[in-house]
Amino acid sequence: MNATRAKSRNAPVGPSPFAVEAAPLPRDKFSDPLLTAKGEQRASVPLEKLDTLWLNTGTLCNLACATCYIESSPTNDALVYLSRAHAAGYLAEAKGMGTREIGFTGGEPFMNPDMLGMLEDALGGGFEALVLTNAMKPMRRHEAALLGLHERHGDRLTLRVSLDHHSREVHEGERGQRSWEPAIEGLRWLSENGFSIAVAGRLLPEEGEPAARDSYAALFECEGIAIDARDPARLVLFPEMDEEKDIAEITTECWGILGKSPSDIMCASSRMVVHRKGEASPRVVACTLIPYDDGFDLGETLAEASGDVPLNHPHCARFCVLGGASCSA
Repeated sequence: MNATRAKSRNAPVGPSPFAVEAAPLPRDKFSDPLLTAKGEQRASVPLEKLDTLWLNTGTLCNLACATCYIESSPTNDALVYLSRAHAAGYLAEAKGMGTREIGFTGGEPFMNPDMLGMLEDALGGGFEALVLTNAMKPMRRHEAALLGLHERHGDRLTLRVSLDHHSREVHEGERGQRSWEPAIEGLRWLSENGFSIAVAGRLLPEEGEPAARDSYAALFECEGIAIDARDPARLVLFPEMDEEKDIAEITTECWGILGKSPSDIMCASSRMVVHRKGEASPRVVACTLIPYDDGFDLGETLAEASGDVPLNHPHCARFCVLGGASCSA
């Protein structure tokens, strides 16, 4: 990862300010899809309805962050650009399944040369669309096209901008020097032009959510950005992830102990399409967070990918169950 980061001229040089503080993950955890290391029955999640279909546009990105769960960078093409033709087949299948929303994630989606076409197809097909972007130069190159989409489709198009922190220092500690101002300018442009927008942020280890929301609110007011920082759909604060750090495994008993339901978990309502380098065609995986693990590869079609998902990864515990987070709106 460090070698990859070094190839980006703006890459951060130090550790992530959001690093997870925990002991190393024991090797016997998350090794069996059915049983935990203690021999208890592992929890799994059935697909109740495919509400959100995520299209991963590829891992290439204009930034190389200190920590990126998908290892996106200017040089990593482990997930190649998804083509408009391949995406069209999944959009047609999703339409037949009553899917509401198409999410686009990367990498930086606007680096994919087919991005505008795929976005047009999704919106033209009657879906809502959510695009995760850093709002920097790749997005700004498409201002005219985005304004046209906004004029035709209004608030069915939402752009969620990654602004890792409400302070420049911490944001650039994660995303590299000279990444703050372009992100703020892109976010301001979206706001001034009336787009449906949101921000994705992160909490420092010692930072509480109420204080973070207050600080983001002050930033948005200062910059003239029309986002209600108290609305969890408009300012999404994600828990941190590190698959190498220890975390509890989730058993079937945990639902009652935690007062949660499998319905609350992201894979109860979403799937993601990825196209791995070297493979002839895209595949469907269980989760936006786990694109490379064979245990979460569910098949080539959405129909094949409709089975239960064992929660057999640290991200399942830290991000979804214990963190209570979801990538969808």
